[in-house]
Amino acid sequence: MDDITGMSLPHFDSLETAISSFLGGTKSGGISQIIQKERIIGGDINLAYRLGLTDGSNVFMKTNELQNECFFTVEAAGLAAIAQSGAVGTPHVICSGTDDGRATDGSFSFLLMEYIQGAKRNRHYWETFARELAALHEAPTAAFTSGGKFGFFQDNYIGRREQRNTVHDSWVSFFRDCRLEPQFQQAAHYFSAAQLRKVDRLLSHLDEWLLEPEHPSLLHGDLWSGNVITGNDGKAWMIDPAVYVGHAEADLAMTELFGGFPRQFYEAYREVFALQPGYERRRDLYNLYQLLNHLNMFGGSYFSSVMRTIVVYCGN
Repeated sequence: MDDITGMSLPHFDSLETAISSFLGGTKSGGISQIIQKERIIGGDINLAYRLGLTDGSNVFMKTNELQNECFFTVEAAGLAAIAQSGAVGTPHVICSGTDDGRATDGSFSFLLMEYIQGAKRNRHYWETFARELAALHEAPTAAFTSGGKFGFFQDNYIGRREQRNTVHDSWVSFFRDCRLEPQFQQAAHYFSAAQLRKVDRLLSHLDEWLLEPEHPSLLHGDLWSGNVITGNDGKAWMIDPAVYVGHAEADLAMTELFGGFPRQFYEAYREVFALQPGYERRRDLYNLYQLLNHLNMFGGSYFSSVMRTIVVYCGN
């Protein structure tokens, strides 16, 4: 397995340079240039575009403010980690960069990736994706967590918020220290003193509910339906990862949080990857992390869902 921790993503100091230098020349010998720019709607963090080039090809571009280039470098590392497993499809990352905005209306950072053409879904789309996800969860992870079992070689983002990935030997301690505690600290102003005592009890007794996995798994980290698209091969591909090494159950739980995937997906996954007994009792605890993150990103409308979960494990 290659070590992606030293991966160097090609970087350019302008979009024009990236297109002409990295994507090369046209069939007629000229330099590739952008001749069409179409906004793609979706997502609430970055702007997205289809760039049509003079050679007839298309490129997908994400942009954000200049100072947020780190969003893209860690996204590229996450996609590279998933791609390295060989288990499931991801868009090919071309390069990242910054642009001073002289040719546009403002400076920005960008990420260029393979453009997804919108292929027709293959037969048994969800069953195939389930088996590929299980293969991802079975893939070796030691290259990503030097000195421990759980975490990742760098911190990254869950949505627009930082996600801590300090390497731990214990899954339970990792989930407490790097997932729940930072979110509760950020959201502390939403809770009363009595509610905070329940939070303290939850955090200090996580080992009463969570189990150490039989082996660490590479996780997508934010696996809801919006982050699964149909790739150019007609199979399900992953986008927008929040990658880390953890318990496979955390990925599976996330798929069930916002409506869930089709029944055949879960049946096929369980045929390949045997869950430890009691997953259903742990599922909401994994998703508490996601609900807390939504509380911290979008506000108090998520507080009641957070408290319902806490009550499930700590009582009224």
